Amino acid sequence: MSLQAAVAPAPAVGKSPAKPAPDNFPKWTLYFAGGIMAFSLIAVALIRITGNGPDQLAAAAVSERLLRFDDMRDGGVLVSDGVTGARVTELHGELGFVRGALRALTRERHARDIGSKQPFKLTARADGRLTLADPSTGQRIDLESFGPTNSGEFLRFLEPIQKTAAVKP
Repeated sequence: MSLQAAVAPAPAVGKSPAKPAPDNFPKWTLYFAGGIMAFSLIAVALIRITGNGPDQLAAAAVSERLLRFDDMRDGGVLVSDGVTGARVTELHGELGFVRGALRALTRERHARDIGSKQPFKLTARADGRLTLADPSTGQRIDLESFGPTNSGEFLRFLEPIQKTAAVKP
């Protein structure tokens, strides 16, 4: 094979190079993709405006309790009633999920310079959802999203109220 056969000939002087072929990409696919994006944006906007989103419709509260969580000197957590101040329980051990959920809510309190005196609100709803909310910041955690074992760690704080509510007529 010779060197001349491997090299393409140079275009002649004075001749313009060949024009590239026009783009053959079908325009209807671009219109279709734009339509899907527009539909998605309009649908999300309507859901937000009308208040019919899954995070905006809350079932009726079955039971609620205001709770305070205070760190103890031995590393445990004292759980007390947010209204009466009565001791609910003391938590000892690793408490991974309880501490993690509380840490997520108290982070916003520290950012806003809100102390730990304000109680958290634990709410059980008719649809089975369990929510831990911080009324002072508006933050909330849907505890049932983390499974029945983890949400059960908080559900036990409502049990005394549920038992006494069942006894009353």
